[in-house]
Amino acid sequence: QVQLVESGGGLVQAGGSLRLSCVAAGRTFSSYAMGWFRQAPGKEREFVAAITWSNRATVYADSVNGRYSISRGNAENTVYLQMSKLKPEDTAVYYCAAESHYTGTAPTTSRAYDYWGQGTQVTVSS
Repeated sequence: QVQLVESGGGLVQAGGSLRLSCVAAGRTFSSYAMGWFRQAPGKEREFVAAITWSNRATVYADSVNGRYSISRGNAENTVYLQMSKLKPEDTAVYYCAAESHYTGTAPTTSRAYDYWGQGTQVTVSS
């Protein structure tokens, strides 16, 4: 059974940084894209960042571009989200997601991902 487990969330002051981690277990995700999404209270889940495994191409939402960085770890099934210059509006539950089949892209829509983690809370105080 596939499991994605996020960690690294917490409370941080505006302007601070956090690093989220996601470890996938149950299958190999080499050649498959992985992404991060977030959902704030009362809002829909939104795309944050994604990365392909084949050429490590990355894509970011405009709202986080230049402040967030997605990367993969040495283990193929690990992905990170380095968040800096955090703002109160970044407060949300952050979810890790993974494709189940190869597309060669880094999808920005949630329906493109088949596996999801349970989420980790990020709270940015002003």
